Amino acid sequence: MTNLLTSRWYGAFFAAIGISLLLAALFYQYALGDEPCQVCIHARLWVSAWGLTGLLVFLAPQTFGIRSLGHLCLLVAGVGLAERALYLFRLENGIGDGSCEFQLGMPDWFAVDRWLPWLFEVRNLCSYTPEIALGVSMAEALLGIAVALSLLVGVVWGGEYRTWLQKRKQTQ
Repeated sequence: MTNLLTSRWYGAFFAAIGISLLLAALFYQYALGDEPCQVCIHARLWVSAWGLTGLLVFLAPQTFGIRSLGHLCLLVAGVGLAERALYLFRLENGIGDGSCEFQLGMPDWFAVDRWLPWLFEVRNLCSYTPEIALGVSMAEALLGIAVALSLLVGVVWGGEYRTWLQKRKQTQ
């Protein structure tokens, strides 16, 4: 298991998770008619960052520095996704203190909603997220996935750092 977590397949795993979550979001949008809100699109952006980072970690040379940068990006994307999922969870349970707009609100140099409207266009106001299964909402599922995978990244990164330090001491 340790070899798997420190191999290229670790990056492929996160790329596959990102692609799977985006495909699920598109299924809910286009097949089931659940249009995304502003915060949902923010979550899609974090999921896209996860998938792209996973792909880069898979393709890049397996050096400690590059893998550490990959871990950092995966962790930031995971925490960003968790924050957006928590925001949605609070809104749909009536404990949130905010709302959302009918536009994405990105600057012109990052107008993903105009470049890829089929994936990143806001089409609804925030209210609730659909039930995935067994009474679990999409916001709850995303929150659980984001926290679990962020913890995994932290543990793997910590283990690699410890191994790197041990190897460094042996060479001195």
